Formats: sequence, C-alpha cells, structure tokens
Amino acid sequence: MVKHYSEQLDRTFFAISDPTRRAIIGNLAAKGTCSVLELAEPFNMSLPAISKHLKLLESAKLITREVKGRVHYLKLSAEPMSEANEWLANYSKFWINQLDSLERFLMEESSGEDNADSDNNK
Repeated sequence: MVKHYSEQLDRTFFAISDPTRRAIIGNLAAKGTCSVLELAEPFNMSLPAISKHLKLLESAKLITREVKGRVHYLKLSAEPMSEANEWLANYSKFWINQLDSLERFLMEESSGEDNADSDNNK
C-alpha cells in the first residue's frame, strides 16, 4: 500500500538536510527558547546568513518566533517532525526485517560450515 505524504514532509526533510539547520534545531532542543543572537553565537557566519536559515526553518514550521520588544525569541515546534518520524519508522521496520533475514542466513551458513568441517575431520 502506497501512502501519500504531505508537502509538509518535503519541507521538513528539506529543512533538516542542511547541517547548520540541524545544529540550530539541536540547540533549540537542548536550550528551549532562545533569542536569534543566542542561536547565532556558536556559528561562524553572519547574522543575515543565520536569519536565512531561521526563515527556512520557520517556513517548514519547525520553529516558531515570538517578538518581545526588539528581541526575537525562537522555540522548537516538534509537530512537523511526527510525520517525518512516521515515514522513517516504516522504513526502519523494512531494514530491521532485512537485517534479521541476513542474520538468519549467516547463522545457517555458519552452522553449515561447522557441520562440513566436522565431517571432514572424521
């Protein structure tokens, strides 16, 4: 059965395809709400460059922004990741089954060689 996923899934995967954006998400997950300056601090790039990453994360609905005075605070929004997690979980089941099959095959091969070796030693 083919399940069709939303455009949100495409936006989520595109947003997390960049290592800087993944690091921003990781920082927000670890620290909670942060100002733009706090998020920009560990990166060796300009504030406008960080801002572009933040806008893309916002458009993917992975972060939300709250403005207090002149300071912009950002917070992680985990809801869009649930669809991505579901998509990945389906493929995780596939790979677990494949690896289990490989393990059974290798165990059978190994036990077959052990039997052949003991037959040759007689």
